[in-house]
Amino acid sequence: MSTSLRMKPDPTFYPTARLAMEAARETIGYVALLSKDKTKPDALAVIDLDPASPRFGTMINQLVLPYVGDELHHYGWSACSSSLCPTSGHAFSERRYLVLPGIRSSRLYIIDTKPDPRAPHIAKIIEPEEVMRKTGYSRPHTVHCGPEGVYISTLGGKGINGDESPAGVFILDCDSFEIRGQWEIDRGDQFAHYDFWWNMPHDYMVSSEWGLPPLFENGVVPAALMGGGYGHKLHFWDLRGRRHIQSIDLGANHQMALEVRPAHEPTKDYGFLGVVIDNTNLEGSIWTWWREGGVFHARKTATIPPEPADAALLPDLLKPFGAVPPLITDIDLSLDDRYLYVACWGTGELRQYDVSDPFAPKLTGSVRAGGIAARTPHVGGGAFHGGPQMLEISRDGQRVYFTNSLYSTWDDQFYPAGVPGQMAMCHVDASGFRLDPAFRIAFGADYGAHQVRLEGGDCSTESFCFAST
Repeated sequence: MSTSLRMKPDPTFYPTARLAMEAARETIGYVALLSKDKTKPDALAVIDLDPASPRFGTMINQLVLPYVGDELHHYGWSACSSSLCPTSGHAFSERRYLVLPGIRSSRLYIIDTKPDPRAPHIAKIIEPEEVMRKTGYSRPHTVHCGPEGVYISTLGGKGINGDESPAGVFILDCDSFEIRGQWEIDRGDQFAHYDFWWNMPHDYMVSSEWGLPPLFENGVVPAALMGGGYGHKLHFWDLRGRRHIQSIDLGANHQMALEVRPAHEPTKDYGFLGVVIDNTNLEGSIWTWWREGGVFHARKTATIPPEPADAALLPDLLKPFGAVPPLITDIDLSLDDRYLYVACWGTGELRQYDVSDPFAPKLTGSVRAGGIAARTPHVGGGAFHGGPQMLEISRDGQRVYFTNSLYSTWDDQFYPAGVPGQMAMCHVDASGFRLDPAFRIAFGADYGAHQVRLEGGDCSTESFCFAST
């Protein structure tokens, strides 16, 4: 593994969101593949995204990992546009390595995408014993390249079940890939964890909650869901001080506060949160959070209702309700902060909202594929299993990629017939928001498909320190 530093910034580090939007189109994508029955090692798929290539829209390579039982989930670049922040100290790192956590194994893989980005290889493996010994955390989840190195959130703390101490964030050096330790100095009332992100010039982080491992590793726990036992808070932090400064409780009925998406433009002091389900009416919701007078606030700004369905089409978990909740499992914000995309994994819908006014999202587009009861075929023909789940938007905002697997045990609960991994793409242009009928990749029955990453950066990776002009 090379740890040498470049003498000039990586050309895929962009000072502003607008400059990132003007950069060259992505030609390669990476997709995390997880073994559905945990009998095979997980893998990283390499996708040809070059429209001039005869293999466009196909998997051109696959890096198979050496161990069984990792369950790849979220992952990210070791360095990105945040490296250009004056407080970073990593301006001459490069966008070369992908950091892949195993959410079940607590193992970390450092994947080198050079010299050939179409043939990535393992540069380093950090075993779970080292992760737990140096951090006190387990079940690593979200990876963000940030001002102090690689930030990695976790879903578990100490103990075999990961629930004997709080979950949190730890730092990995972005050049040597040595674990530095826990990020938090003072965590306040934060205990469970899920996603996080920040506004670097305004010096704060925001984080969300899913639940500790006993609430998700073996599937949804209905009693906990109906009893308000999953995460329902937003947490705000002093980024450089590494201290908790405020919590906002959304209400225990708003179960599973997941993805946080701050505005990309650093002058804007707001962002969005997706909440999976309201246990009183099965609706999903989008929340807008903002800071005013030094205090953070949040309010529900959009809701998505459940869809009635024949109980015969429903898994056991949903039969008593006679309806399918949307199950908002991912949201993503375009780099110009105009469109928020919302994945409704339960109903098989991907929604586009115009959030030019962040307090009044307007539904401007919708596509359908899959769904628990709807089972909508892909527009190009053939079944689409599961529903839109993990999202990734191209830097120019003209393509939205999505995969269909949530988490192995949850896939089995909500889609008992199986969720073999698939990937699809939507276009965003003057004709509107629509699925590409010719772009549908099937990864086979053995693998589920989760996080997508794009060559040169993407909308759920990049954060900026300089204002666009």
